[in-house]
Amino acid sequence: MEELKALLTALENQIQNQEILNPSVSKSSVGWHIEHALLVMNLTIASIQKSNPENYKRTFNFNRFVVFVINKIPRGKVRAPKAVQPAADFTSDSLKAHIEKSNLNLEKLSTLNSNQYFDHPFMGHLKLKPTIRFIKLHTQHHFNIIREIIESKS
Repeated sequence: MEELKALLTALENQIQNQEILNPSVSKSSVGWHIEHALLVMNLTIASIQKSNPENYKRTFNFNRFVVFVINKIPRGKVRAPKAVQPAADFTSDSLKAHIEKSNLNLEKLSTLNSNQYFDHPFMGHLKLKPTIRFIKLHTQHHFNIIREIIESKS
């Protein structure tokens, strides 16, 4: 959990760079990547909270297998579902408020049953531990893109 909190702090530290854009790295701005990572985190946590552990179905999923074996999310392979695509009207204040909400939601993860699950659109059902791992990988994936956007503009 500490890794996720550190990633949230790292995202918060990049809010000042939200306007930076470099189409050779990503067609989206730093702010978009921050907002997207936070949307994914919060919607994933909300989903796992609502899940019924009795409905969990373990199946082999090739996408999950690959992501967890290589321990990273490949770039440019999947488009974000509409539910986690940021609106264009985010601001520094709205991003900071979203960071605060994410910090509160992270605390909720420690209260959940280990058999609760998140139904990922490409990786299937993920119990609590793999869900936390997915959130870390996804947030790190977008933080890496943010860092690359910023470094390429220096």
